[in-house]
Amino acid sequence: MGPVSVVIIASNAEPTIDATLRSLRPFPEVLLYLNDSTDGTRGIAAGYPNVTVADGPFAGFGPTRNLAADRARHDWVLSLDSDETIPPALAAEIGALALDDANAVYVLKRDNYLLGKRVRHGGWGGDRVVRLYNRTRHRFNDALVHERVEPRAGAPVTLLGHSFRHDAVRDLDQLLHKVIRYSDLAAADKTTRSFLVVLAAAHFAFFRSYVLQLGFLEGWRGVVIAVSDFNGRFFRYTKRYLNCGRK
Repeated sequence: MGPVSVVIIASNAEPTIDATLRSLRPFPEVLLYLNDSTDGTRGIAAGYPNVTVADGPFAGFGPTRNLAADRARHDWVLSLDSDETIPPALAAEIGALALDDANAVYVLKRDNYLLGKRVRHGGWGGDRVVRLYNRTRHRFNDALVHERVEPRAGAPVTLLGHSFRHDAVRDLDQLLHKVIRYSDLAAADKTTRSFLVVLAAAHFAFFRSYVLQLGFLEGWRGVVIAVSDFNGRFFRYTKRYLNCGRK
């Protein structure tokens, strides 16, 4: 394995972190950046000799990922979440990369799972994310939620052949907690001046997921995803509406 540091930001990730770290044994360094973690995540990480734990504040997802990447030893960074796992085939593919062009970025295919089943529709399929990059050339943007690596203009972009697993939802309570947390973050720096916009945005989110993105093909899971998209958009825009001083 070449000079790649895996960087993970996490808080109270005990249910998933062991599977994540187990999948990362081929990598020489895993930097686990914890923010206000009070469960057994730290103790689990202590059982992996290639894992270094760092503590720091949470400043929104984009800024926090950059803070964590700055703590790593190597300039090439593979950014993961604490509920994602790298299969051996993808680890081997990454290990075989030359990584001789710091301007290059690598796109990974992500398979999303809801309650143990892979979801291919409703906006959860065909996921492609930039996750392997050189921190001297590229960074995550400053978005507080739904952050992404923004490659420099002209950067070579390569799609890797193997995918990784994302256990996005293990129980339905997670969706409710995400609505609260993500809507708080997404509403922090924007406003919405009309409640009609709130209603239109929420209903379109459901329609897009369930109809346009073929969520109905996923059975009840498709309904859950579409309702979650509705709730997320509704509360995000309502909080933005209230930011305008509405009562």
